Amino acid sequence: MGQAAQKISKVDHDKLLQLLNVAYAEEWLAYYQYWIGAQVAVGPMRTSIVEEFMEHANEELKHAKWLSDRIIQLGGTPVLNPNEWESIAQCRYEAPTQPYIMNLLEQNLVAERCAISRYQQICDMCFGKDYDTFRVAAKILKEELEHEQEIGDFEEDIRLGKELGAGKQSA
Repeated sequence: MGQAAQKISKVDHDKLLQLLNVAYAEEWLAYYQYWIGAQVAVGPMRTSIVEEFMEHANEELKHAKWLSDRIIQLGGTPVLNPNEWESIAQCRYEAPTQPYIMNLLEQNLVAERCAISRYQQICDMCFGKDYDTFRVAAKILKEELEHEQEIGDFEEDIRLGKELGAGKQSA
């Protein structure tokens, strides 16, 4: 971090770097959760949902890049060993052992809500104290909120489809 940035920053840098590395590890796990879910998904609306999962996976990878860049700018080192991601992450990776679409959507919804909490935590920590980190976290937070909405919309569409299908059968 440059001298001027150090003078104006009022954030505990060790704590911030630790939190950014937690988020970094979580982004890699989220990337993989979306990617592998897209590979094994089965069920209604699979084609549309797989496409969305791949889009989300690519966005999670982009988030990891932004976090890595910021960690380095702050004088830190991103987690170097992928074996450490699960032990560092607080948002958990859940293997898609039951690849039915609704199970995968629910797993990803839980992960997105955890990510939303993480980026809100980083924003709160940096607001008025570290503009660049706040900006990066706020940008990621916006995308995580969009992911949550999109997953919820897919769940609702599937539920509505089942209800409409059940109504036709009883008519």
